[in-house]
Parts: sequence; C-alpha cells; structure tokens
Amino acid sequence: MNDIRALVVFNELKVHQIIIEPKRVKATYTIVKNDGETVSNELIYSYKDAYFDKSCAEDANLASMMVAQVALNYGLFFKTIIFDGLFDAADKRFLLDMIENTSREITVNKFLVKNEFLKPPFDSLSPEKLARYTAADLNFINSRFGNLRVGNNKVALDINKYAILSSGGKDSLLTYGIIKEIGEPHPIFINESGRHWFTAINAYDHFEKIEPNTVKPWCNSDRIFNWMLKQMPFIKENFQNIRADIYPIRLWTVAVFLFGVLPVARKKGIANILIGNEYDTTVKGNHNGISHYNGLYDQSKYFDNALTRYYQKKGWNIYQYSILRSLSELLILKVLVKRYPDLQRHQVSCHAAHEEEGRMLPCGKCEKCRRIVGMLKALDEDPKRCGYSDNQIENGLKALGQQKVKQIGSDAAHLYDLLLQKKLIERNEHTSKIGKPHPEIVKLRFDNERSLLSDLPKHIRKPLFTILSKYSDGAVRLLDRKWHTFIIEDEVLEPVYFLDKGE
Repeated sequence: MNDIRALVVFNELKVHQIIIEPKRVKATYTIVKNDGETVSNELIYSYKDAYFDKSCAEDANLASMMVAQVALNYGLFFKTIIFDGLFDAADKRFLLDMIENTSREITVNKFLVKNEFLKPPFDSLSPEKLARYTAADLNFINSRFGNLRVGNNKVALDINKYAILSSGGKDSLLTYGIIKEIGEPHPIFINESGRHWFTAINAYDHFEKIEPNTVKPWCNSDRIFNWMLKQMPFIKENFQNIRADIYPIRLWTVAVFLFGVLPVARKKGIANILIGNEYDTTVKGNHNGISHYNGLYDQSKYFDNALTRYYQKKGWNIYQYSILRSLSELLILKVLVKRYPDLQRHQVSCHAAHEEEGRMLPCGKCEKCRRIVGMLKALDEDPKRCGYSDNQIENGLKALGQQKVKQIGSDAAHLYDLLLQKKLIERNEHTSKIGKPHPEIVKLRFDNERSLLSDLPKHIRKPLFTILSKYSDGAVRLLDRKWHTFIIEDEVLEPVYFLDKGE
C-alpha cells in the first residue's frame, strides 16, 4: 500500500446536536461509515460554576469551537466533516488551517515513521508531497443557533491575571510558582476522564488547599479519542495493551484542553493564558520534502502565536505564551526544586502513575521517570521528595547507563556529563558517547526559531527574567550557529512584541 488516500476509511463525521447548559457543554460525534452504518458518542465539558448562557451568541460560539477541537485529528480519514454550530469567519479560517496542519503532522509522525499501533499494510505508506493532506471537505452549518449572530464582543481583561493550563508536571508547577510572585495566578486543571488525570491529582489537591483561584473543569475527550480508535480499521484491536510513549493517532490535544480554559478566562477577565513548554518543544523538520513540526506543533511557539492571533481576530485581548521557552528541561527543574521545593514535591512526571495511600506515585520504570531521577540527582536533589523510592532511584540511574533519554542532543549530552562527573552513572561506551559538556543548557537561551523575546508580551519580561536570572548561569544568544553570552538589561528586554510588528 502506497497511497495516503487509502486512509480515507469513513464517509462522514458530524459534530452536531450541541447542548449548552450554564455549567456544561456537550455535542454528539457521529461517524457515518461507507456502508451507511452510524455510530455515535458524546463529548462533554462540565464546570463547577456557571460559564454559559445559551441565549448569548458569544457563549454559543465558544461552545461550538470547544466541541470542534477533537475532530481536527481526523481530517485524513473522512470524506466530509460537518461542524454544526455557530461560527464566524475567524473560526472557520482557524479550523481549516489547523486541521490541514494536523493532517500533515499525523501523516508524517504517525504513518511515515514506525508506529507500533498500526496494522499492515497501513504501516508501509510511501511519502508523498501533497498540496493538501486533509482528505475531508469541511462543511459548516447552523441548525440550532439561527437566531444568534456573533459580534466583536470585547471583554474587559486584567493584564495582571494569568490562567495556567495546569497538571502535575514540572512546567506548570514552575509557571505557577513564578506567577504567584508577580501576578494573580488562576491554575486550571482539565480533569480528563482517563488515567492522565493521575499525574495531576497531587498538585490539584495541594492547589485546592492553598489557591482559591484553582478551577477544575471536567472533559471526557479521552473517551472520545479511544472510541474513535476502536472504529479505525488500521489500528490494532489490542491498542490499549500496547505500552508506548506516543498516542496511536492524535496530535491535536493541547487545544482540546485549552478551549476548555477559555470560558474561565473570559468570565474572569484573564488576559494571559500560559502553557508550560520549554526550549525543545519548538522543532521544524522535513521528511522526504514534507515540512512538519515533529509532532509537537501544539507545544510550540508557533501554536501559541497562532492562538494569540486568533484571539485578536475575535476581539479578545488575550495573550497566549509560555514563560519557559528560553529554559531547558534541566533548568526548569533546577528553578522549581531550588526556589519552590514545596511545589516540586507534588510533581508527577509519569503517565503510568499509581495510587498508594491516597497519593499518586510515579512508576519509576519509564523513560520519563529515569530522566527526572537523573536530572534531580544531577542537581544534588533527592528524588524521594516527589515519590521515588530508593530502589527506583538506583534502577533509574542504572537504566540511564544503558538507555537513551528523549531530549535534544545537547540537553542529553550535558545531563550525562553531569552524571558522569558526579559518578552517579558508570562510564561505558553508551554514556561516554553521549556525555559531553554543553554549558548553554543551564543558561537562558534565545534564538530566532525556538525562543525570541518578541514572543513574550512586554509586561512579563522584566519580572520574569529577574527571577530566572538568579538560577541560570547567564544568558546566551545563537548567532552563526554559535552561542554568544550577553547580559539581560532593560534595553535588551525592549524588542517589539510580535503582534505589534504585524506578524
């Protein structure tokens, strides 16, 4: 099998029958198969407080966009996708652009590389550069909100309020710690119906006690994703039993949670939406002439900037960004554990976490766990603080001596170099080959692709780098493929924000 169009295995996907209640939004996902058979499931977002008025055009519009996001993963597999809701021109343009980008990303990163979830012959597609990867025609209809019209309804927003897309990971914990010092944080934990929620439980329980602005919407997107997989003829029936560090198909995931944050942000007048992503999540690649983002688009700065542009077109003065773009994973953990140790103890960076005596604990066996153990030991910190046992720490360090970690080359090299210097791992062919000093890893890094000051709104720059500079070994800028040291002073923090440049 060679042709990518062989992936068009269904006739139609409908996102329809939207129901809006004060504390809940839901829509039906209906698959129409080629033989006319239909199967349906229901996508739900629910909230503790009231955020929606079904007679308000802006609320109906936002609800329509929220329930549409899951469908953007499936443009390769349907002849037609119908979005039945209230959409304006900015919404339609956004959905068309993002489904095409996601289709290309899924083509490259799920079908043209090794993916153990695929059945043959779907695991042997040939690369093909296409003008358009999305097979589906997108149709927008409005069967329920014909009496409503979307206006340019500007909301009064407070520049000192920050919504933080939160989990139990180091990135959102550090983001919260920093924002607590310089503004008003609003941690928003999207409670998925699946096991992914396990990673967030320790942090959420802590924030519920200490932070009155904590919000926990619930979403069953995980159930929809798994239900969709069960319908796909190219996915192995036992996919739920296959242990892997990737999802079988989906790559448009962050936006599913992000749009669940927007009702809270708009209702509470929050001007900043922060997503915790570090330096190495902005990646451009090329696979046999097909450009892509390495399956990380929704964690990249390009995603943040695209969403910020979308908010501006909607008349909302919301900024979306990460305050961690100039930091390596190691530097993020260093700032967190050194400045906010009481937050770091709630870190769960493991997707196979389990519960013991009311607390979620990491598995201690996966690649992510051994990476966290290695970084904490390299920083002279105790991994037991966030739940690792002595045995898990010992085994994690042993595994690092034999297996790779998922970091960009320079980050992994520097981590291994630190571990070798401290004699925490054995020097062997594997570790000696990887371990090399890269001092820029513990500095604030800026370059034209991954980390630009102009991607940060001006109001956050000085307070942010005042804190980060205390834990970094200086700042460097990439010029002519070499890192050059510079000092972060007031004039350095003055570049024009990317939106103000008309980008």
